[in-house]
Formats: sequence, C-alpha cells, structure tokens
Amino acid sequence: MNNAQAWEKLFSKYDILRHVDLNGQFRISAEQIKEFREPRLMTKFDHKINLPGLFTKNNLAILPVTRGDYLIAHFDAYHGIEDCKSPVIRLSLPDNIQSLDCNNIFSEAIALNCAFVSGIIADFLDDDAVVPTVAGRMSTGAFDFAITDTSTGTARPVSVSNAQMEIDASYEGRSCMAVIEAKRELSEDFIIRQIYYPFRVWQNRITKTVRPIFLVYSNNIFSLYEYAFDDPYNYSSVKLIQHKNYSVEDTSITAQDILDVLKMAAVIPEPYGIPFPQADTFERVINLCELLNEHSMSKSEITEQYAFNERQADYYANSACYLGLAEKTSHEGKTVYTLTNEGRNIMGMSYKKRQLSLCRLILSHKVFREVMNLYFSRGHLPDIKEVENIMQSSQLYNIGSGSTFHRRAQTIRKWAEWISELIAE
Repeated sequence: MNNAQAWEKLFSKYDILRHVDLNGQFRISAEQIKEFREPRLMTKFDHKINLPGLFTKNNLAILPVTRGDYLIAHFDAYHGIEDCKSPVIRLSLPDNIQSLDCNNIFSEAIALNCAFVSGIIADFLDDDAVVPTVAGRMSTGAFDFAITDTSTGTARPVSVSNAQMEIDASYEGRSCMAVIEAKRELSEDFIIRQIYYPFRVWQNRITKTVRPIFLVYSNNIFSLYEYAFDDPYNYSSVKLIQHKNYSVEDTSITAQDILDVLKMAAVIPEPYGIPFPQADTFERVINLCELLNEHSMSKSEITEQYAFNERQADYYANSACYLGLAEKTSHEGKTVYTLTNEGRNIMGMSYKKRQLSLCRLILSHKVFREVMNLYFSRGHLPDIKEVENIMQSSQLYNIGSGSTFHRRAQTIRKWAEWISELIAE
C-alpha cells in the first residue's frame, strides 16, 4: 500500500473531510496512521508535489504538533523557492584537506562539510568566526504560532508541544546562529516547517539572531537562501532576505567552449522507442541523474522520495534515457531507471567537464544542433514557431500532433537557453 492508498483509507475511516469542514482541522495520532502504514512515511511531505491526491484535491496540509500527533487543515504550509539568477562565487577547499572531494559529494552532510570548510558558510553569513554547533533530531519544546488558513484567508492558531524536529546543521558566530535545512534535490518549493520550527526553538533559547537558511547542492553548485519571518509568531510571514550561489571549482565556460563542442559533436540518429524530451528544466534532468547515481529507482520511488509527481518522473527519466545518461532495466519484477556507464562517468566529472559533456550529448541531436547554430549566427535563440519548423524536418520519433510539436519545441528552446546561460558574461 502506498501513501495515497493508505490516506484514502484513513480519510474514509475517520471522516476527515467532514471534521475539517466543521472544525477547520482534524487531529490525527501516529497510532491511527499506523493502522495502515508507517507514520514516518505517511507524514513526510517535504514538497507540495509529494502530497497525496486527497490532500492536493482538498487543499490540505499536515503539520506535527506533538511527538505523536498531527494537524490536518487548509494550511499555507509551503513556500515557493524564488528563481534567482545570481552569479557563482568561487571559493576553494583548503590544500590540506584530502578527505573531501568536490566531485564526490553524495549526501547533504558532506555538502554541508564542504560548504563550511571552503568558507561558503562564513562568506554567506559575513562572519568569519562561525563554527558548527547543534544538529540532528531534537524536541521542539512548547510554542504557539499562527498560520494562514487558505480556505478563509485568516490566521489559524496552532500549539506545538514537544514535537520532533531535525536540524541538518547549525553554525554560530559572533552575533548570529544559522539553522540550515540542506537538500540535494531541486524543487519548486519546500515546507516552511523545516526552517520555522528550528527558528522558533532557538530564538527562545539564545540571545543572538537566529537566521534560517535553505541550502541546495546540485550540479556542483551550492545555492543558499536566507529567510526571515516578518512576524516571528506567524509561520506564513516568511520572506527571502538574500540568495547566493557558490562553487569550489572552476565554473567559467566561454562561448568558444560551446562552439568547440558544437563542431566536434557527431550527429546521431534519433533513438527509436524513446519519447522525445518534454522536460523544460534541464537542471532537474541533471539532478535526477545525480540521484540515480546513488542507486536505481522505479518511477514510484522517484515520486515518493523526491520533488517529482508521477508524470514529471516519467518525463525527466525519459529525457535522461534520450540523452544516453540512463536506461530502463528490470529489477525484482519491476521497471527501474539506472544510469548508463556514460551517465556515471559524466556525473563523476568536475563542473566544467560535466556541463560540456552534457552539451555534447544534447548537440549530437540534429534539432538541438540547428537551434544552437542559429543562436550563434544571430546572437539570440529562434522563437517557438521556428523551432517547430526545424523539428518537422528532423525525423523525430513519435511526434505527430501540432500540440505535441509545440510542447516539445518549448523543451528544445529551454535546453538551448540552459546551454546559452552556461556562457560566462
């Protein structure tokens, strides 16, 4: 039984929707949840897209309020991650550090260690005295807060008493303490609770300023987002304060680098039987390959563990297969996605080599090659209609209708934008 099926049974047994309509919320215990599935699997929805269908359909979210109780209500529980195009700041690992390899960062913990040792954390906080302090699972103690009820637009009071929370890392300096939530998957949003609960707990325990930070490590880039709460007692008052991107290796790519790849990439036939890509965010194709580099996954595993719904998992995994980075295999009777040898090789490369290798795979397909040739000859990308015309002469597999051409043309243009944006100003 998966999460969606288990929650359908819980909603039916306890008439949850009626209780929410009558009282604005429903309190459910871990023991009740455990009747159908393990609570830790049933309540961990780090991104809105991970919510089961009944939650999404009825605009519901779930928050822990004690060690064994949760509230279900029309909570405004998630915050969309801002699309920030910040330049990449280059820092370096110290020469005397041999145990950290910037091409082999396979966990949030190692990413955090790299960020600290290289000076990324100190630079972002503008405090060269920061040191790591508390981390791991701990109790929240007791505190109250307000959260926006999306059905009424009003603030709903919530009381928390000794719920469990987890801090990936914290760093204390001269005047502040940073509490960090770290991720290795790219997503469109995150659940505010991951930074709000630690913020409230440590705000009550120390006199220094507590600074909540969301860190994403993907494609060899550290992206740090600092948030604040306009009203410390209002969960929904979150706002972005600053954002910076960092790397501990060379990220400079020139127009000549891309032109050299364009000249050298041999055009290959369109892969038969693999859908043409419909995955507009190429960074997420890379990110999925990074996750598959750890272990093979089925489509359902991808959707349960990471910020993809089932359709996105299919689109992005098939895009990786189209480029020869991944392949479908069978494991214990189910279809799983596995990185190819070339995919593993590329995922183990330095930033610059990885990006240029990915460009080579993209530009070995005729339609992408022609679009980038036009980019370099004109100084700008062709519009969607012109991309569609190029597609119609490129003998693409299994694309028939006009609407299908249009959707795939959007992906082609987005991937071409990704290549063009690699070029340093």
